[in-house]
Amino acid sequence: MAMYLIGYDLNQPGKNYDALHDAIKRLGTTWCRPLDSTWIVSHPGPATAIRDELMRHIDRNDALLVTGLTGERAWVSLHPKVSDWLKAA
Repeated sequence: MAMYLIGYDLNQPGKNYDALHDAIKRLGTTWCRPLDSTWIVSHPGPATAIRDELMRHIDRNDALLVTGLTGERAWVSLHPKVSDWLKAA
């Protein structure tokens, strides 16, 4: 299954992230949160389907990025569980 990177900026102060986080977790069979506003999920695609689903959980002034990932990866100083997940994915 393809892997997609999801990044977002929620620009409204006091925004409740729980609904968005739950929606991201429901997208695929596996997911990882390597940074505060960055997730990686397995999903059959396309990226537009992920975008359309997540748009229901953000405001009009928020920003959202969904992009497919290749097998090539590099990182530094991520939590060991995240590193292990990335190596196995």
